[in-house]
Amino acid sequence: MKRVYLDHNATTPIRPEVRERLLATLDAVEGNPSSVHAAGRWARQILDEAREEVASALGVTEDEVIFTSGGTEANNLALFGILRASGRAAGAGGLVTTAVEHAAVLDPAAVLEQQGFSVTRVGVDPECRVDVDAIVNAAEGAALVSVMAAGNEVGVINPIETLARSLEERYGANRPRLHVDAVQALGRVPVALRARGIDAASFSAHKIGGPTGCGVLFRAAGTRIDGLMFGGGQEIELRPGTENVPAAAASALAVRLAVEEQREYAQRVSELANLLWDELRTALPDACLLGPALDASDRLPNTLNVAIPGIDGRVLVTRLDLAGLEVSAGSACASGSLEPSHVLRAMGMSEEAARSGLRLSLGRTTTRDDVHIAVDIMSRTLGERT
Repeated sequence: MKRVYLDHNATTPIRPEVRERLLATLDAVEGNPSSVHAAGRWARQILDEAREEVASALGVTEDEVIFTSGGTEANNLALFGILRASGRAAGAGGLVTTAVEHAAVLDPAAVLEQQGFSVTRVGVDPECRVDVDAIVNAAEGAALVSVMAAGNEVGVINPIETLARSLEERYGANRPRLHVDAVQALGRVPVALRARGIDAASFSAHKIGGPTGCGVLFRAAGTRIDGLMFGGGQEIELRPGTENVPAAAASALAVRLAVEEQREYAQRVSELANLLWDELRTALPDACLLGPALDASDRLPNTLNVAIPGIDGRVLVTRLDLAGLEVSAGSACASGSLEPSHVLRAMGMSEEAARSGLRLSLGRTTTRDDVHIAVDIMSRTLGERT
């Protein structure tokens, strides 16, 4: 039985060329990049080259690139670090975000709230779109705004450049800092970090064919961030500890390839996503596509979220897995939760309806045969309902 993997928003298979660089660097690096001897200098050179490669791909400067352990750490470092650096006392202006962010933003937001900071979670419309004006209005007096570039569950793309411009026009020099969780956007849609007013952005290598356990935080020049850990002076004193040089080198290649191939990738997976939905709605007439229309400009090209009435998505995920199809019922970080998707609930769906969502996310390795097999498996599995 051929298994079909349609959960690329959770993680992607590591690219062969990225794996090759990872293994080669593991063999080559013997020293600590903070050491001054030859082995240490060689490790430092590889790390510096990785940082340069990431900066070049993202269109930023090398001193604006901070390697982390992934998107979650990058988000935490941005949220807690920017608020600490702002000098605001608890209750004197905190965070504005949305109700549909990833747990790596919403959970830190809850902690900040417990610490006495004000936190505003702006809602979305039934298609998961944010209201820029509502965010801008809520940001008065806030130190930080954090909004994802693209949603991992429904695939909506947020108007980040418009938001950045609106915050600056409204508040000028007193505007809050803007952080963007761009984990799901990189390699799928253009990410314009040089748009005026974007102060920080988070990325994760394993979403784009890189290794797990490595991410990037972009910190715009002039943006103050206080570190969360203490020790050495690595990563501009924001992430003490010996750097994972092989992971950084491999991740840098994944970032560069994702950016270089983004247009071609988007066109190919968009065609496959359209094919998948065409076949699904024929095989399952009661299925409903959630979020913006498939051809909408503000939808990720690779992501479908389908509601199937009367079905619990998490139960269906298990049944499909046994049949050879790997999908999810929402964010991988919430896969063990018994609660319905907070994203679908924020879109106005009832608790029962929100449990029926099924996320199918395509990737670089997805083929037309995968689409046909996936629809066949879903059709047969759902046809076995009693």
